[in-house]
Amino acid sequence: MSNPSDRPILTVDIVPLTLANGRLCVLRALRPEAPFAGRAALIGGYVHTDEDRHLGDSARRVLTAKAGLSALYVEQLSTFSGPDRDPRGWSASVAYFSLSPLTALQPALEAPGLELVPADEAGGMPFDHDTILAAALARLRGKGAYSDLPARFLEAEFTLAELHAVYEIALGETLNIDAFRRKVMERGFIEESGAKRREPGANRPSLLYQLKAGHAVFDRRM
Repeated sequence: MSNPSDRPILTVDIVPLTLANGRLCVLRALRPEAPFAGRAALIGGYVHTDEDRHLGDSARRVLTAKAGLSALYVEQLSTFSGPDRDPRGWSASVAYFSLSPLTALQPALEAPGLELVPADEAGGMPFDHDTILAAALARLRGKGAYSDLPARFLEAEFTLAELHAVYEIALGETLNIDAFRRKVMERGFIEESGAKRREPGANRPSLLYQLKAGHAVFDRRM
């Protein structure tokens, strides 16, 4: 029988996702101490009740403290709990995921003990981090099909061709480019930024776009 005075372990785990070399990647940390010292895992840490106003604050504090990252888009994913997920005792973790362009992760990429790996090669992590990563990818591919979520992998300004490529990578499927562009323009979740960029080999510069403020719904049927 459990002791009512035993307090469960409460942590946050973050799944920082980005695109690198045309692949969906996740940032991981090498655990410096037990349990599972030396193994790559998701970035996580304890909730500090004396300084975190809410769990979102905990996630952002952990990202800053352990990866030098701040101002990332962070969304709550789910809660993972039970007596067997952590050898230290009954634990609960509130998981978050972040989406950002590769440049936003630059401080972490240059820090020791952190690594960026393709998401489909990140299996074998300790705790239940494989399950958490799978849930984050499922959220991205489910919600991303009808929202502006995958566009957060892009810089502030982007071309329609770059937007199309990002959605294909994030969703893991081929999207008809003409239908995709038509839906994008119909839904109106992007707007021209007023700038242009000439791509190598192009005859004329391409229009640059940016996300409109707020959340936009995007039709699944492309």
